[in-house]
Amino acid sequence: MANSKKSKSKSSSSSSSSKKTVWSLNKISFWTIVAVTILYAVALILSAINASSLAAAVKALQGIATAIMVIIVSILAWRYVRPKQVVWKVLYAICLLIVIAGIIVPLILI
Repeated sequence: MANSKKSKSKSSSSSSSSKKTVWSLNKISFWTIVAVTILYAVALILSAINASSLAAAVKALQGIATAIMVIIVSILAWRYVRPKQVVWKVLYAICLLIVIAGIIVPLILI
């Protein structure tokens, strides 16, 4: 009986302390969406003003927002792929290279 009380108190204290310090995947995802939304909203407003001098700023903000999302998604994808077979890792690398090329090449060609 005494042992069960000790284990209950230990588990409740450890779970309450971990909730304070750990950034969960849900929290990171939410704040990423908030930050990216702000970047896209500013880019949209600058685009609506239609000032040619601000076109570079609009493209830069959209590029930053896209880069943030790609980085976070690629980290989460790697966590999924890491314990899998080599074929999955190769597929991950190919997909990531194509996504990066899809972001960079249009910026170069413009």
